[in-house]
Amino acid sequence: MAEPAPLRAGVVGVGYLGQHHARIYAELPGVRLAGVLDSNPGRAIEIASRHDCAVFGSLAELGAACDAVSVAVPTDRHAEVSLALLKAGCHLLIEKPLCASLAEAEAILAAAQAADRIVQVGHIEHFNPVMAFLEEAVQSPRFIQAERLAPFNPRGTEVGVVLDLMIHDIGVVLQLVRQPVVRYDCVGVRVLTKHEDIANARLVFEGGAVANLNASRVSEKKVREIRVFQPDTYLSLDFANQAGHLVRRTPLGLKREDIPVEKGEPLRLELTAFADCVRRFAAPKVGAALGKSALEIAIAITEQIRASGL
Repeated sequence: MAEPAPLRAGVVGVGYLGQHHARIYAELPGVRLAGVLDSNPGRAIEIASRHDCAVFGSLAELGAACDAVSVAVPTDRHAEVSLALLKAGCHLLIEKPLCASLAEAEAILAAAQAADRIVQVGHIEHFNPVMAFLEEAVQSPRFIQAERLAPFNPRGTEVGVVLDLMIHDIGVVLQLVRQPVVRYDCVGVRVLTKHEDIANARLVFEGGAVANLNASRVSEKKVREIRVFQPDTYLSLDFANQAGHLVRRTPLGLKREDIPVEKGEPLRLELTAFADCVRRFAAPKVGAALGKSALEIAIAITEQIRASGL
C-alpha cells in the first residue's frame, strides 16, 4: 500500500514565534513545509532558505498550496488572515489569542463551520507536559494561583498584558475548573505601553472555586508557575522548567512528593497534535470554541481594568 501524501503545511508570519512553527513543520514526519509568507520579504526568504521551502507572495498563493497553516501574525491581523485562509480551504492553527474581539471570533467560528475546516488555537500550555499531569491530578480545585511574568519585549504590545500573557493561564484555569465565571475583580496599570502591562485578576467560579491570576511584561525575570489547592492536596508546578511537587495529607501527616514530568517541547507537541487532527479530521484539544471562551474572559478582565480608570 502506498504511503499517504505528506500534509502540506505553511506559516504566515515568521517572526520570533513563526520561525519555530516553520522549523518544526520541516522536521515532522508525514508533513512537508510547503512555504512561508511574511510582511517582510527578506525575513521570509531567510526562513525559507533554512528549510528549503517556497516563499509565497500572497495569502491566495499560500492557501492554494497548503492543507494546513499556522497563523503567527500580530493579534490585530488574526481575523483578516484567518478568514482569507479558511475561504481558501485551509485548516488553521491560530496563535493565541484567537483574535482581538468577540465579533472577530464569531466570524472565524462561522467561517470555519461554513468551510468545514479545523481551527486549533495556540494555547501552548495545554500541550506542556505539566498540563497533562494537572488534568489528571486536579479533580476538585478550590483555589488556583497562577503567575506569568516576563521581561519587556515590544512583540505583542499591540494588545495589553491580559491578551498577551494572562490569556495562557485563563485557558489553563478554564480547563481545570470547567465551570462558568460568576464574578471578576481585576486591576491593572500601564508602565511602558498604552495598554495595561501589569494585571491581576481574581475570578470566582459558579461552584465556589477561586483563581488568582498575576501577569506582568515588565519583570526582571521569567516566571510561569501555578499552584492548585484542593481537598487534601496542594500542587505546585513550573511550566517553564516542567517540574513541580505536591503535598498530600495522609494518616501519618503531610507528605511531599516530587512530580514525575516527562519533559518535551510544547510547540512540537502542539503542532504534532494539530497535524494529527487534520489527517484524521478530528476535533483539536484546544478548538476555536475554547479559544473564544478564553478570549471572552480576557476581554471582560481588560474592560474592567480600563473602566477603573487605567
